[in-house]
Amino acid sequence: MRRTGVMALRKGALVNATIAEIGREGSLDVTVGQIAKAAGVSSALAHHYFGSKEELFLAAMRAILSGFGTEARVRLATAKTPEARLRAIVEASFAPQNFQPHVISAWLNFYVMAQHVPAANRLLRVYQRRLAANLTHALRALSPSPEATAATAAALIDGLYIRHALADAGAPDSATAAARVMDYLKVAIR
Repeated sequence: MRRTGVMALRKGALVNATIAEIGREGSLDVTVGQIAKAAGVSSALAHHYFGSKEELFLAAMRAILSGFGTEARVRLATAKTPEARLRAIVEASFAPQNFQPHVISAWLNFYVMAQHVPAANRLLRVYQRRLAANLTHALRALSPSPEATAATAAALIDGLYIRHALADAGAPDSATAAARVMDYLKVAIR
C-alpha cells in the first residue's frame, strides 16, 4: 500500500477512535494516548498527524459533519417536493449512523467546545447556517415565515440530540426523533 494510503487509514482510525473514546467517556477527558491506543497507533503518530487533541477532535467533528452532509445529499437527490425535502433533511439528521450514542456524545462535547474554541465555533456556525438554509429553502413554498420555522426546527433537532445525551434513554430511536420534528413541521406549516 502506498504511504499516503497508510496515512489516510491511520488518520481515519484515529478519527473513529476519537469519536468512540469520547462516547465511552462521555466527555473530552480522554487523552491522545487513549485515543491512539484504541486506534492501534502510537500517541507520537497521533500528535504528528493532528498536532493536538483539540485538532483531533475537530477532525472527528468534520468527519461526523461530512457523513451527515453525504446522507443529506443522497436523500435530497430523490426529494421532488418541498415536503419531501423537509423529510430528507430531518431524516438525515437522525439517520442511524448519525444518531448513535458515541456520535451524540461527540456532538454534546462539540457544543461545549464551540463556546471557547474559535475553530470549533466556526465549524458549528457553518453547520447551523447550512441546516437553516436547507430547511428554509424547503419551507419557502410551505410557510409564511420560513426562516422562523426553520430556526425552530433546527433548534428542535439540536435539542433532541442534547436531550438524548443527557438522558439515560437507552439506544437512540432515529424514527421517533425524526417523527417529532416532522410533527412540529406539519403543525407549523398548516
